[in-house]
This record gives sequence, structure tokens and C-alpha cells, in this order.
Amino acid sequence: MAGARYSRQQYVLGGSSGDRLRAAAVLVSGLRGAGAQVAAALVLAGTGRVVLRDPRGAGSAGCAQQFLLQESDVGQNHVQASRRRLAELNPDVEVTVSTEELSEDFLDAFQVVVLTESPLEEQLRVGDICHAKGICFIVADAKGLAGQLFCDFGEHFVVDDPAEGDPLYATVQHISQGKPGIVTCARAEEGRGHRFSDGDLVTFSGLEGMTELNGCEPCPVRVLDTYRLAIGDTSAFSPYRCGGQVLQVRLNQKHSYQKSLRQALAMPNIPVRSSAELQRSRSLHAAFRALHAFREERGRLPQPRDPADAERVLELAQSLGVQLGPLDEDVVRAFASVSAGDLCPVASFIGALAAQEALKAITRKLLPLDQWFYFDALECLAMEGAAGLTQEDCEPRGSRYDGQIAVFGANFQEELGRQKFFVVGAGAIGCELLKNFAMMGLAAGPGGDITVTDMDTVADSNLHRQFLFRAADVSKPKAEVAAAAVRRMNPAVKVTAHQNQVGPDTEQLYGDDFFQQLDGVVSAVDTLEARAYLETRCIRSRTPLLDSGTEGARGEVLPMVPPLTKPLQSATASTDGTFPLCTLRYYPNAIEHTLQWARDEFEGLFQLPAESVNQFLEELPEEPAQREGLKVPERVWRSLQERPRDWGDCVRWARRHWQSHYHDAIAQLLHTFPPTHESSPGVPFWSGDRRCPHPLTFDPSNDAHVAYVEAAARLWAQTYKLPACSNRAATQDILCSTVLPPFVPQDGLRIPTTEGTDAVEEAADPGQPMELTQDLAQDLARWRQELGGGTGARVMEPIHFEKDDDAHMDFIMAASNLRAENYGIPPADWLTSKRIAGRIVPAIVTTTAAVAGLVCLEVYKLVWRCQVLSCYRNSTLFLSECLLLRVEPEQPPTYWYRGKEWSYWDRLEVRAVGADGQEMTVRELLDWLQREHGWTVSKLLRGTTMLYDAEDDAETQARQRAQKLSDGMERTGALRQLELQYLCKGDTEEECPPLLCILP
Repeated sequence: MAGARYSRQQYVLGGSSGDRLRAAAVLVSGLRGAGAQVAAALVLAGTGRVVLRDPRGAGSAGCAQQFLLQESDVGQNHVQASRRRLAELNPDVEVTVSTEELSEDFLDAFQVVVLTESPLEEQLRVGDICHAKGICFIVADAKGLAGQLFCDFGEHFVVDDPAEGDPLYATVQHISQGKPGIVTCARAEEGRGHRFSDGDLVTFSGLEGMTELNGCEPCPVRVLDTYRLAIGDTSAFSPYRCGGQVLQVRLNQKHSYQKSLRQALAMPNIPVRSSAELQRSRSLHAAFRALHAFREERGRLPQPRDPADAERVLELAQSLGVQLGPLDEDVVRAFASVSAGDLCPVASFIGALAAQEALKAITRKLLPLDQWFYFDALECLAMEGAAGLTQEDCEPRGSRYDGQIAVFGANFQEELGRQKFFVVGAGAIGCELLKNFAMMGLAAGPGGDITVTDMDTVADSNLHRQFLFRAADVSKPKAEVAAAAVRRMNPAVKVTAHQNQVGPDTEQLYGDDFFQQLDGVVSAVDTLEARAYLETRCIRSRTPLLDSGTEGARGEVLPMVPPLTKPLQSATASTDGTFPLCTLRYYPNAIEHTLQWARDEFEGLFQLPAESVNQFLEELPEEPAQREGLKVPERVWRSLQERPRDWGDCVRWARRHWQSHYHDAIAQLLHTFPPTHESSPGVPFWSGDRRCPHPLTFDPSNDAHVAYVEAAARLWAQTYKLPACSNRAATQDILCSTVLPPFVPQDGLRIPTTEGTDAVEEAADPGQPMELTQDLAQDLARWRQELGGGTGARVMEPIHFEKDDDAHMDFIMAASNLRAENYGIPPADWLTSKRIAGRIVPAIVTTTAAVAGLVCLEVYKLVWRCQVLSCYRNSTLFLSECLLLRVEPEQPPTYWYRGKEWSYWDRLEVRAVGADGQEMTVRELLDWLQREHGWTVSKLLRGTTMLYDAEDDAETQARQRAQKLSDGMERTGALRQLELQYLCKGDTEEECPPLLCILP
């Protein structure tokens, strides 16, 4: 599964996932909300063959909650219409429709069978067949505000890799001889030690001394402390000298599903974290069984909000669930009362989980569910307004939203249509959110509006998980494409697309007025800085914010609802993967170091010199007299000096760089600090996290050596606008004829031993500029003229690193792995190199769809304007284990000021209009604080500007009191309010309520 489309997904499912997915065939039976979500996720993931079947037959399409259908599909065969939409998602996948019965012969063709919206009798029959044949079998069902998931992967299912992410490793500092042997790990740059746990299996590599451990059979470790591990008996091994890594080994695991669905139905295994969760899940298990029995008895689902029907479901559950322990009767009644409902967020969540289990079955990556999972959001029914709904409120209206009306009533649906929401980010989560909003009818009524903004354009790597985009949309603005897709799904939805970044530079557009008129903000951004800024704006405007994020199979949803919840307190900065320069230049000990070094090399060779040349020539005066005394930056004259004429020159340049980096620089380092060098008597210099390197000798028959030369030469040629050559034999001929002078080490060369000023200054030194001589000026002018450009023409082509460009990654991987070989660091494969060098966050469509479903459940609560903290949920999702943690958000912090307890959200608000109808003066504001609160202010500040200070002289105080609150500021249309800081006479408290002045 090569190419950028699936790269983010492979970091979640493993590098071998592509071949297994391409070879897989999956049946998805049932194409309502959950089934459509399963099918879409499997198609986006690149499953070879997806067969669709709908037990309802091939009736006419109706949009309802089936997001694969559009208004134009109404009246058509809904299964065929769904197939067309799915086929558009991914040309790599064969999507077909089947009307065959679910017989043994038919099911034999599939590795995975997924049933949704299926009668219990059919589930049991198909489950028996699949269990007997070892076909992975999944049942997914969504009813109202609850969902059910079941997995049976047979009696002999093997998980090749049970954990997410790369195996752990740590640099070895020392290993003792003893029983047990004590492994001391070097301190990482972040100050942390190892991350191993008791019982983890490890092996070793690159050890000098105690080589008996290199490549040893996996052995368990016992954690002693942050930096030390205990292993087996090392007393008979040779003494440890230096170097090496301790590496986690993850063995495959065998899982045996002894129970078929028929057996598991009576004796369910429900993995949960607490007894309370177990009782609730068992109650839902009984409720779903009772629902099947009710439908068989009555030929229908319970009527929405019908107490008699709910009681009958409870009676059936009690008769079926005695062996499971006591039922939570309130849960069963609540479930039954809305079980006829059809909610897109619940279907999205359950469908995403089912799709992830199907992917586990195919790829054998991550731990599959054993065997039942239950989900509910019945807390939504406790909201004021929802609790008192009647049958009449929830009866069908002949609307596409009848499934939602069955849960929340018709008046709520109208309120949904009036909502104004701001969606920041139209990437993976943003696409799923907008899809759900279209199905829910958010902003589909009078006065409603969704504003979505994203400054990015669609890329190939987005297509495996960003549902609203197609291959034809690559390079188009994300927000515009997403908005157009939403309008096709539901033409009634009002959605406005922007291509702006939300930040200080766009406060003219997204100012106080904009945020204050919103009903909610949804954050779907991918940086901590952007999330923190959004939180700040929402706190200031007291606008609810739903924050969400994913990384691989993990996801999180955090509601911030003024004044109920505490603020999110997002981090203000993200880690950028930087390391000390000294480590990168001389003492790397991990592949992350060599990859960052390669990134720096890329920028220093193929971007900065070209930019310097172009800038210098653009600013170069035309008149010779004006050039006198000008200096030419070192990068410019070096670029002219090294200018190649053909491919051969590029190859010879790359060969010289290879020699300089992988032989000469290392030989010089060892000349300065020989392998036997000691930092102090008896303390080896090359020990701990300092790995002793060795120089490489170039070999034109070595693929790794030639790969570096080809990659570097190709990029070098591109910067000089020369054609590259793809003939390796011709390149090798050039290399064989290239003779370089022997290396001569320098004595007395200073190389820093620790991170400090010397290393920083050396890294920042751009070289000495040269005088602009007449000959040099003529050479530069001739160069520009040869390319057919006059003043301002781009002589060179700067190359900016792009992680999805294979040519760029060819160089990064080759450069990094050669340097890793210098230092005895295990090399990285293509996927790992790309992830680390590109700082890629692993991503998969199932996590984003599940998170978007959870966000939309919180949207329902905002639409109800719910002011009950216990109705909201912070959600943390671990799809690798099919685990969901939902907890009530924390209350906002409080503090004492002037004898009164204040909440974090409390503030002093004043309409800052003076007696003359104009903006208040400082005097008028001080008088207001004295009159309303009895406070005598001694200092008043606007940011760092002192507006009033009682300690100043009388003349200064008079001038301060007379000024307007915004004097000295540039008043723009976006400036509607000021937040001022103050100190009152006699204050001893450190915190006081913010003072917000609403300007006229």
C-alpha cells in the first residue's frame, strides 16, 4: 500500500497492513447509519473488496441518517446509490452489491462479516456459521442513545502486534555483572528515563562488552526506578564497556473465542473497568435482548416515550437477565423509551468502532474486543426539556429528521436548525463533524449558520480519512470543498466557508462580536497553539467550546461550557522535535537524532543557499557604481563556485559531501577524541549516551552509498534547474572515476563536549562574506541571463522539505541511516523515517469518526442550553483496546476576593458609556467600581499600560482620570470590549475578578 494516501494509517495498523487489506474481502450487511459508517471506513482504509447487502431489500433511497445518500438519489435503488458513493471514495477498492442469502457457501468468500440492523435470529444463524468456519464475525447495532458491539474472531486468532506505536527503546549507560544484572539507561533530552513496565520483554543491540546480550532471546525486565532495570543473571558475561540499546520485543498473542454469539448471548463477557460499568453494560445487554423479543412479539419497536411499551421491554429484560445480576431498571426504561430513534452521532460512533475491529481482524494489529461492548449517552435524557417530552412531542412528522425527533422532539429539531456554530478545521475530524451536522440538521433552519475555516488545501495523504474529499479535490481549499459536500448531503444546511487561520492576525474578522453571537465553537485543529488560542477567545466571550483531537487509535473530547466546567487549560506550546545542537552534530545516540540532522542537512543544502542567491540578486543594484563596497554572503559565492553544468557535476558534488560527512568528519572527531580518550582519569569519554563512531569507506557497489549520492545529486540538480539522470549504471561509472584527495586531520581543532555557547555560535556562523568584485558580478549576471531572466528572476529553485515527496524522503532516509551506521544506531525503515522526520501524527478514519460522534452528542446538550454539569462528558477513547472512558467534567476553580467566593467564570461587566453617551473616562469607571462594589481602586491597567495610579502626583492623577479607557489604542471595528486589571486599596489576595468594559 505505497503512496501518500495511506501513510498516516500505516503508522496505526503497521507497515504490512497494506498487503493484508488489499487481499481482504468484507461483507457489510445493513446500510443504515452504522452500516454506512462501517462500509465508508473500510473503503477509505483500502480494503480490497467490500460487498454491500441490505436486508431491507433495494427499496427507494431516502436520505434520513444514511449519509451516503443525497437529495439527487431520492427514488433510486438505495443500495446501488450507496455503492456509487462508496466507490467514489477510493478507486483502489472493489465495491459490489449482493442480494444473496447468507448461506454457508456465500459467507465462505469473506474474511470478515459485519451485521448491522440485523434480526437476532439472523445474527445467531450467521454467528454459528462464522464461528464454525473461523470467519471473523462482528455485530454492530445502534438504537436511540445506545449502541452494541460484538466480536467473534474464532478459536485460533493470532494477533501479530498487540500494541499501538513503535516498540520502546532506551540508550544503555551501564550494565552490571550480577544476579540480577542491573541495566542503567541514559537520561533522554526531555529529562525522562526509560518507559518500560514490569514484565516487558527486551533484547539488546550495539553493546560493546557484554556482547552476549546482543540479539539475545527476549527476557523480562523488572523496573527498579526511572533509569534502572533488572534483568537475568549476567554474572558470567564479559564486562560491559559502552554503547548499545535496550529494545522492547512484542511477541504475537493467541486469542481464542470459545463462545459463539449464541453462547455469548447467555453468558456475556463484557470487558469493563468497574463494577458500576459492569452493571450498566449488563443492563444494556438485557435491554437489547429484550428489544429483539419485543419486536418479535409486536412486530415493531417501542413507540417513542410510551411508558407502556417501556415497561413491557423491562419485563422482558427481567425475564431474560436473571442470571446476569440485578438490572438497572431506569437504564432499561430510558433505553426502551428512545430505542426507535435513529441518531447520526451514535451510529457514527458504533460504526467506527465496528470498522476498527474489522481492521484488526484483517491486519492482526492491536487487541480485538473480547467480546461485548456497550455504549450509551442516556445522560442526554436528564436535560431540562428532554425529561418532560411526551409521545406527541416525539411522533413522526414525515421528516428526514424523524429518527432524531423520536429522541428529542420536534421543537428541539427546530432549535437545531437555528444554531450558529463555528467549526475551526476541515480536516479529518472536521469532515466527520460536518457530515454529522448535515445529518442532524444543524443550521438547517431560519437564522442558522455554520462557519467553517481551514487555511489548508486537500492533499493526497488526506484521502484515506477525510471523508468529504475526493482525488479530484487535491490542491483545492479544504473548507470550500467540505462546505460544498455538506450542501449536497443536505441542501437546507447553511454553511459558509473561509480559508483563514484563526489567530491574532484575523481578530478583525473573528472578533468579540463574532464569537459572542455563536451558540458554540468546535475545535478540530491539529496544533496545541491553535487550540490554546481558541480557548482564550471562547473564555473571553463566554462561548461554549468543544475541543477534540486524535492521535492514532486514541481520541479525546473535552467540553468547556461557561459557567459550568473548568477551562481546558491547553498547553501553550507543542514539542517541535528539536534536540541539542551538540548532540546532533557530534554525539547522536538515537535514530531521532540522525533524522533531525538529515532534516537540517536538507534545509542547509537545498533550501537556504538557493533562497540566499535569489534574494541577493533581487536586491543587487543594476548600476555598477552602486555595487561598490557590497559584500557577497558566503552562501551566494559558494553556490556560484559550486554551480554544476551537468549531471556528472551533481554526482561528483554529492560524492564529496558523502566523503565529508561520513568519513572525514568522523575521522576528525576520532582524531580529537580517540576511542580510548578519557574525560577524566578512569572515566571513558565515549560512554553513556556518547556512542563512539567509526568512519565509513565509500563503495560504489554499496546500494546505501549510491542511494545517498543519487538522492543528493537529484535535489542538487533541481536547485540549479538541471535535468537529473535515473540511470544508476551511468552514475556508478561517474563515481568509479571520481578521485578525492586523502583526508588529513587537523590538530587543535576545538569540538564542544557539551551543549553550550561554542556549539551554538558555530552552528549559527554563516561564513565570511566576500567583496563583490567585477568578475564575480559578471558571473552572477551571466548566470541570471543564461536562465532567460532579468532583474528579479529566480536563478535557483529553493526546495522546501515536503514529507510526502518521495524524492525528499529518499535523501532524508539515506542521509540518516548512513549517519546511524557511523554511530552504531539501528537504522529506520521508510515508514519510521517518514513519521519522525515529517513529524507526522498517526491517523486513521475510525478514530476521527468515533470522536466526531462523541462531539456531536455534546452538541445536543449545548442546543438544549443545558446548565446541569452532570449531563456533560469528558471522553477519552482507546480504539486499540476498544475502551471508552467518559467522566463528568470538573467544576471551575474558585477563589476568595474581598470576603466573597468567586468562580473562575465570574467577572465584572460594565457597559462603558459615560454620562455624555460616549466612552467612559477613567474617572467614571473608578466611580462605578466605588458605587457598585464599594471598592477604591489604587491601580488600573490596560495590559502593560498604566491608566491610573493613586501613588502619582495630583496633576498626573487628574490627567489619568480625564482620559478615555481606550485612549492611545487604535480603535477598529473589531474592538468592542476591553479587559482591564486593577488593584484595590488594601488588597492582599493574588487573584481578583476580571473587569470587562463593553465599549459603545
